[in-house]
Amino acid sequence: MINYLIMEDNINDLLLYKNIIDKVMMNYDINYNISIIDRYTKLIHKFLEKDSFKIYILHLEKHKKTKELIKKIREELDDWKSLIIILYDNIEILRELQEENLFILHYLNKNNNINNSLYRNIQICMKNYDQRPNSLKYCYKKTYYNIEYRNIIYIEKEKDNKICKIKTKENHYYIPGSLKKIENKLDRRFIKCNKNYIINMEQVERYNIKENIIIFKNKEKVNIISRTKKKEIENYFRKII
Repeated sequence: MINYLIMEDNINDLLLYKNIIDKVMMNYDINYNISIIDRYTKLIHKFLEKDSFKIYILHLEKHKKTKELIKKIREELDDWKSLIIILYDNIEILRELQEENLFILHYLNKNNNINNSLYRNIQICMKNYDQRPNSLKYCYKKTYYNIEYRNIIYIEKEKDNKICKIKTKENHYYIPGSLKKIENKLDRRFIKCNKNYIINMEQVERYNIKENIIIFKNKEKVNIISRTKKKEIENYFRKII
């Protein structure tokens, strides 16, 4: 999942930026969400709490609040992975922010063909997203793990426990946290098929639609696809075929 946040007080510009994002994302089979706000509000803090890949598009007109938001992201939350694009129309305010060295992807002048420049920068953001690590890294009981996505068959929520089990080709491991939190760290090959399971579709050999049974490449058979997820699993196979 990719979460975009646009902060802009001009409604026409807001719609323009949203349309540009939609146009870029048409080329990717990735779920995304766009949050639009016209001023600094408590809604921003809810957005910051989301455990996902984030892209910020911030207009610098609200200089003080914008700067506070960026410093909160980088310094207070220690988030240096999220990407930030700054839109400006006042060069003096821009220079002041640049001196802060807050790792901004790009500064775009709103008066200079913003359509093309923003489109290009969102494409750069997506290249960064595609180059994320292909493994699940975490620490559990003072041991560090680095499990490659391709080796994961499925992830199961342990009953009455705050940990999940990762089943791989050769072994199984335990990871702390909710299934939702783990899902946000995975890529698009993984599908949450019910409230307790995430499966790696690349590890699926067959799907018996009539009996609703998944057969993995290791020959393990499971009946864990919820009624609401059956169509998504079917569509995944149709795209592959």
